[in-house]
Amino acid sequence: MLKLTKNLLRDKKLLFAVAIAILILYLSLMKMPKYNISISNIDKWQHSFAYTVLSLSWLFALQKFNKNYLIIISCISFGIIIEILQETVTSYRTGDFLDIIANSVGVLLGLLIFSIFFKKKRLKNKKTCI
Repeated sequence: MLKLTKNLLRDKKLLFAVAIAILILYLSLMKMPKYNISISNIDKWQHSFAYTVLSLSWLFALQKFNKNYLIIISCISFGIIIEILQETVTSYRTGDFLDIIANSVGVLLGLLIFSIFFKKKRLKNKKTCI
């Protein structure tokens, strides 16, 4: 187990994925400044984008394990937990069910992008082998 952990930590993709998760956690729990600009539902787009990046980073970091379903479930769970923390731990943030939906859509979009990318890569590899 220790050897596996050391090998994973050497992989910069894993460190990037961890950094993305920490950044999302920090941004989700920090007190946000107020802006006078109001764009309808911009925060839902931000949630989707952040969780697309989160899922892509973990899918690329752990691609050799071929456990995409666990990564997707973990990323969606991470989003749910953060929304619960916003509601229960902070006094300046509120959890939102629509944010959970936006997070989940972002995770699934990341999976779609990852699947398309690797489908093309696998097809290229098969053509070069023939």
